[in-house]
Amino acid sequence: MDVYAPQVWLPHERPTLPGSPSTPLHTAERRLAFLVVGFIVAVTGGLGNALVSVNLPYLQGSLGVYSAEIQWLPAAYVMANVSMNLLLVKFRQQYGLRLFTELFLVLYALATVAHLFVHGLASAIAVRAAHGMSGAALTTLGLYYTLQAFPAQHRLKAVVFGIGFSQLALPMARMFSSELMEFGEWRGLYFFELGLALLSLACVLALKLPPGDRVKAFEKMDFLTFGLFAPGVALLSAVLALGRTVWWFESRWLGLCLAGAIVLIAAALLVEHNRARPLLNTRWLTNGNIARLAMSVLLIRVVQSEANGTVGFLQALGLNNDQMQMLWIIVMIGTVAGLVASALTITPARIPLQLMFSLAVMAAGAYMDSDATNLTRPADLYVSQFLLAFGGAFFIGPTFVSGFGAVIAAPNNLVSFSVMFSITQTLGSLLGSALVGTFQVLREKFHSSILVEHLTLLDPMVAARIQSGGATVGAALADPAARSATGVAALGAAATREANILAYNDVFLMITLVALLTLAWMLGRYLWTVCVVCPGSPAHNAQTGMANVSLNNSGSR
Repeated sequence: MDVYAPQVWLPHERPTLPGSPSTPLHTAERRLAFLVVGFIVAVTGGLGNALVSVNLPYLQGSLGVYSAEIQWLPAAYVMANVSMNLLLVKFRQQYGLRLFTELFLVLYALATVAHLFVHGLASAIAVRAAHGMSGAALTTLGLYYTLQAFPAQHRLKAVVFGIGFSQLALPMARMFSSELMEFGEWRGLYFFELGLALLSLACVLALKLPPGDRVKAFEKMDFLTFGLFAPGVALLSAVLALGRTVWWFESRWLGLCLAGAIVLIAAALLVEHNRARPLLNTRWLTNGNIARLAMSVLLIRVVQSEANGTVGFLQALGLNNDQMQMLWIIVMIGTVAGLVASALTITPARIPLQLMFSLAVMAAGAYMDSDATNLTRPADLYVSQFLLAFGGAFFIGPTFVSGFGAVIAAPNNLVSFSVMFSITQTLGSLLGSALVGTFQVLREKFHSSILVEHLTLLDPMVAARIQSGGATVGAALADPAARSATGVAALGAAATREANILAYNDVFLMITLVALLTLAWMLGRYLWTVCVVCPGSPAHNAQTGMANVSLNNSGSR
């Protein structure tokens, strides 16, 4: 029997693309089961990396490494996650969903088990890379399961939930990862990851996706492109992840990595540009609509990195994760509310408005945080962080739908879209963290220099502050010089704390400005399309075609 022979499908069963499952009719109970499995698989794909990301300082201590070395863990995840999207789509198309599902879940579980027995930075990096490959597969798998849970007329809502479930991973990790660390230090995290992987494997074995069409997809030139693109992305990820820690202009190897990344990625794109059947369609990726979509998502990802700034700000005040639990519960509520609101309101015509609304909400949340002081506590950030979580979850589904409509019209561009979406989401998040962290360091140095230059012993207030700082340890230190040195150190620490607070306020204002400028750009483009370009013209159709294709094909998914 030829496994690549076209199968006969009823109209409502036909798979959207080769490698995707068919969509037969299901009972209500079976649809609910698909939804539960989709949620478990999608959360599994994102939670492993989130648990590591929010606990990097603790893992640094348990692994006994420097702060620069621990940054290789998130870098390794991004390296593998982005690169594997080049091959995963064709792997699924050629070898089928079942092998795709079981292979990558088993890989995920085996990598976690291995790290429980081999403890060191090298093994941790290998595990992160394996999880990056598995995470890329599980995100798609979670979407497919969620699509099975909704009837044809609600498939756009299914896309929002299927893509959005993975957004719950980060607030979930912040909510209970401290308890996992208390349970078994770093092993507590990996035992939990292993449990999730085995649970997901059991679920997908018990409830299999419907079959789909298979085609011979791989070509020899695909592996040449992968051999150039994957190390290029790996070098770029290393630069973005470690640049702020080792500092951009202080480490020669950063420049060499960046130069290597540019050469390798450019070579991969050059190979693809001249292929008859490219893996990466450079002409499609540089199309105005796709390029604008990618740029807008990158900018929104930079705005979303405000959450990292909030965590850094609270840690600069001396707070730990246990004191922020209610804040993360609020963030979780905001994320769920954003997903539900996006699913209930999504239509192709509303997608530009939804993206602009999410930017406006996030701009408001970032601006509310920009007047923080040393008296600010998590309770003061509930509303702003709710808005940021809501806006971040609200935009992810419409973004995916707006690009996927063009893929349905031209299925050969599926790999290109997968890579573009992965780069803007995963690598974009790394870029946002690097930009925000670098800006915070620069502004902290600026404010610190201004504050310190006014600290002189000739100022009675400064002298009194040093004396009071030394008096707090007067019972333990009899030497006046030692007490004075302690007072000077306490004043220096206070100045550094205030400089950090001012720097984070600048970060929040910068993020507000980026959000507003992105909003203005998108609004101008939208008004140009609606008001200036005549409806029915080719230019107008080019602007709205992706959304219309998405709507027209939603029933066939």
